[in-house]
Amino acid sequence: MGNRPEELRALIDSVAKQDGDPVRIAVVGNGSPVPEVPEGVRTTELPENLGIPGGRNVGIEMFGPAGREVDILLFLDDDGLLARTDTAELCREAFTADPELGIVSFRIADPDTGETQRRHVPRLRASDPMRSSRVTTFLGGANAVRTRVFADAGLLPADFFYAHEETDLAWRALNAGWQIDYRSDMVLYHPTTAPSRHAVYHRMVARNRVWLARRNLPLPLVPVYLGVWLLLTLLRRPSGPALKAWFGGFKEGWTSSAGPRRPMKWRTVWRLTRLGRPPVI
Repeated sequence: MGNRPEELRALIDSVAKQDGDPVRIAVVGNGSPVPEVPEGVRTTELPENLGIPGGRNVGIEMFGPAGREVDILLFLDDDGLLARTDTAELCREAFTADPELGIVSFRIADPDTGETQRRHVPRLRASDPMRSSRVTTFLGGANAVRTRVFADAGLLPADFFYAHEETDLAWRALNAGWQIDYRSDMVLYHPTTAPSRHAVYHRMVARNRVWLARRNLPLPLVPVYLGVWLLLTLLRRPSGPALKAWFGGFKEGWTSSAGPRRPMKWRTVWRLTRLGRPPVI
């Protein structure tokens, strides 16, 4: 969004220092001018903020339709920094070794403490962030995606704007037969933050949760999934204004279009369950 030029330059420098073949870089100005970047970096400036998934979709297509000019795309938040110089090589090795691997989720660590927040480990059993594993979703600002995933499952859901767009793509990718890995050795440094810092957080989290279920789940699971999340939200005892925004978003999720409905196969439900996260939570 153009407000972190120093952090963006540091991120670009960390990508340029990666071992192996040079990584081509694209920067999307999401409703803002792009700060000065090194020569050779592709840039585009959008007249309005399309949100996180909309902006990333533009970035994907800067490498051809569905990113087909390249085999792998990295998505890195502009206030992040690759901690090591071998991350790109580790990605190449991972995708080469496993032809079913579609998405890799990096470990996010605080640059000062080295700690990883529990919410940044994309599985229910998140107490050990140093354990790599197969998972059912991924972190949007620190990941690598095989571009064939976009050809098979489609791009990110642009209408989501913010929240749950990664899980929507992850479920579609898993339904298409791809696997997702969380890799603790692929690290993006990122300052510790709270997701609720965004003003739209509570409304969009609730709205997009409903859209996610309506778009992707078999009908019998939709009320179960949303009922569980309603209960969990109440148990977390949010403030009055936050709860009001959450219920407003929950209602909006039912009264507005969720986009095309393509429910996952029941065998995908079983795959998610075997991976430790049945699609009811």
